[in-house]
Amino acid sequence: MRIARFAKGDGVAYGVVEGAGGQSQAETIAELYGHPFGIDPSGVRFTGQRYPLAEVRLLAPVLPSKVVAVGRNYAEHVREMGGEPPAEPVLFLKPSTSVTGHGDRIAYPVKLTDRVDYEGELAVIIGRLCRDVPKERAEDVIFGYTCANDVTARDLQLQDGQWTRAKGFDTFCPLGPWMETGTDPSDLGLTTTVNGDVRQHARTSELLWDVPSLIEYVSAVMTLLPGDVLLTGTPEGVGPLTDGDEVSVTIESIGTLTNKVVIRD
Repeated sequence: MRIARFAKGDGVAYGVVEGAGGQSQAETIAELYGHPFGIDPSGVRFTGQRYPLAEVRLLAPVLPSKVVAVGRNYAEHVREMGGEPPAEPVLFLKPSTSVTGHGDRIAYPVKLTDRVDYEGELAVIIGRLCRDVPKERAEDVIFGYTCANDVTARDLQLQDGQWTRAKGFDTFCPLGPWMETGTDPSDLGLTTTVNGDVRQHARTSELLWDVPSLIEYVSAVMTLLPGDVLLTGTPEGVGPLTDGDEVSVTIESIGTLTNKVVIRD
């Protein structure tokens, strides 16, 4: 089930995207009562209102309290960055203010950075409050999955020696286009394109630490809340973006997240 958060004439709502299965073929959004967290997806309640997809604006599928990201989780990406795979997952946080949605603009802060990179990733959406989750029970706390772009000011990442500023700018965490609740994350194809040219292509089976292992690791450190986001890492092929570029992250059985780069005043 694809569950989207969207803007309509009188506010913001969640809804189920209905269609033939592809983003371009999805024709309507069936509005839900309230939000879907804490509810079994099979038990969601519909208002009876349906909207043509073309008449609503898709928003970031969640407004998380935090975005927990994992670095260096694909071996070939680690090597392209000049390192070796770490002994444990490398964690960092992106602020909630970095989150933006499908179709929104990525604001390039040219006064502060000379290089902004794309990083296509699988994102995990947490469905309920949890802590110390064993990997065997990770599926119980996952609501669904979406596409993500861990946008990074690469020069600032190298300059600062830590990643908060480089990863934390407004609009540096596009998410979307919706949450897919019914997919198996263990072996999904992930492709990133810039202006239609393929820059990244991998499968989630290549992750050094899979989704259940990451849930166990992260939840041992911090409590996760409904709507929190876990970014699972990016494969090799990261590279720079420039003004006017259109970057898309496509994940098999989920959809395509597309954003355009613009210069920030």
